[in-house]
Amino acid sequence: MRTFTCPHCANLLFFENSACVVCGTDVGYDRATRSMVQTAGRARCANAELAGCNWIATAEPLCGCCALTRTRPADEDVEALEAFRAAETAKRRLLYQLDDLGLPVTPRTTDPAHGLAFDLLSSTDRPVTTGHASGVITIDLAEGDDGFREGLRARLAEPYRTLLGHFRHEIGHWYWDLLIAGTPDAFRTLFGDERADYRQALEDHYGSAPGSEWADTHVSHYAAAHPWEDWAETFAHLLHIRDTVQTAAALGVLVAGTPIAPHPGSRVDAVPEDHTDDVDDLIATWIPLSRALNQLNRSMGKDDLYPFTLSPVVQDKLRFADATVAAARAR
Repeated sequence: MRTFTCPHCANLLFFENSACVVCGTDVGYDRATRSMVQTAGRARCANAELAGCNWIATAEPLCGCCALTRTRPADEDVEALEAFRAAETAKRRLLYQLDDLGLPVTPRTTDPAHGLAFDLLSSTDRPVTTGHASGVITIDLAEGDDGFREGLRARLAEPYRTLLGHFRHEIGHWYWDLLIAGTPDAFRTLFGDERADYRQALEDHYGSAPGSEWADTHVSHYAAAHPWEDWAETFAHLLHIRDTVQTAAALGVLVAGTPIAPHPGSRVDAVPEDHTDDVDDLIATWIPLSRALNQLNRSMGKDDLYPFTLSPVVQDKLRFADATVAAARAR
């Protein structure tokens, strides 16, 4: 995420700000210019109150991000609407990054068979499964409740679980359909054959102890369940890494570590770039940066910000994912 400033007084703004906290100017995010603008004379998204949306609407009452949501909780479901607000906040950050990466975001209204749409559903009175099906991404809004999400994370022995992570993972499935399904040979060489029985693979995954053998070849235990999940997890991690490195670059965050005597070849410094086309440089920056961020988190009594290890095989998968994104951007 790049930094934004108030168009009136140049104060630093968060991406979620709808007003400058210094001068009080009403501001909104303009997707067309990827900048914060004064809202005077412009139409705010109709979800400004309901979902806390600070985006500018163009031809429609809803902004381009909110318009992607096909189903939301009913107005009287107050508890679910709070979680819906959190989900839309994460979705706006996702869409900003997809635009920044130059990835296609085709709405389902444009492509009814394969376009993108979101069903953000409450599981209060019915079961909801977070997942993806032919462009429709379903999110269980219970994931917006910190207690529920943390309890589920602990029960599944996951080191990391966030709403934004869900969005990045599930949209990775859509991009597999869009960018890889037609020519899967190179994918299968790295990730395995996706034609393996998916339902059986998940049953086997959840029916066995986590172990540790997956760590040499997969970014997470869940990634080892099936090649489709391996891709979605790898894609999500590429987005995690690119977003955090870009944010560090925008804020001028540098890591200037002292080389460790027994391992003089190991990188302990990082100079993040806004957007590098060299994925090897991205990974080389990310490893010392994430270690530094983990150390800072521990100093605050928090868990590691990035509790993952990028093995050589995982790094190859990240290179494949990045090359796939670059090819889509070039097209």
